[in-house]
Amino acid sequence: MKFLPWRIGVFIAAVIWPLLWLYEAWSFALGPDPGKVLVDRLGLGTLILLLVTLSMTPLQKLTGWSGWIVVRRQIGLWCFAYVVLHLCAYLTFVLGFDWSQLGVELRKRPYIIVGSLGFLCLLALAVTSNRYSQRRLGARWKKLHRLVYAIVGLGLLHMLWIVRADLKEWSVYAFIGVCLLALRIPLVMSRIPRLYKKKPVSVA
Repeated sequence: MKFLPWRIGVFIAAVIWPLLWLYEAWSFALGPDPGKVLVDRLGLGTLILLLVTLSMTPLQKLTGWSGWIVVRRQIGLWCFAYVVLHLCAYLTFVLGFDWSQLGVELRKRPYIIVGSLGFLCLLALAVTSNRYSQRRLGARWKKLHRLVYAIVGLGLLHMLWIVRADLKEWSVYAFIGVCLLALRIPLVMSRIPRLYKKKPVSVA
């Protein structure tokens, strides 16, 4: 119960941004093509939440505070929720539910295929994020959830393909992603004694 306010705060923060973006789109505060901006923001929000999820373990090891781990699954599920909203916004505002255009879009914009692969991987992680799946899969559960590393790569590639004319912002997310992935390498962890030192984790 001691982490309940922290969990509620994470919930409110995750909910408020899509609602704000929807309001801005409805009020035409996002420019002449609010639907496209909404699609982009939800996609970026997905990538940010994915990176935040990956940062929970290093933050716990650095600070010794178990609250980071407590909300890791919650943030991961919000990451999936954002990618679902991203997909729905794309189908609504870009395709206009015209399924005949999907094949054309795939040929013109191959990054959609990359994004779809990332979505399917996130779906697999979201479906198996519960305790029942952990017990059922056993050791295979950890192997499956290492897909998150591939998802980071797919997400960054998807974004790179879209914003290739302006790499400044993408470079920031790519750098953060590379650093977070590097922290998973035992040799890197061993060179950062404070991170490497194991601390008890409470999930109360």
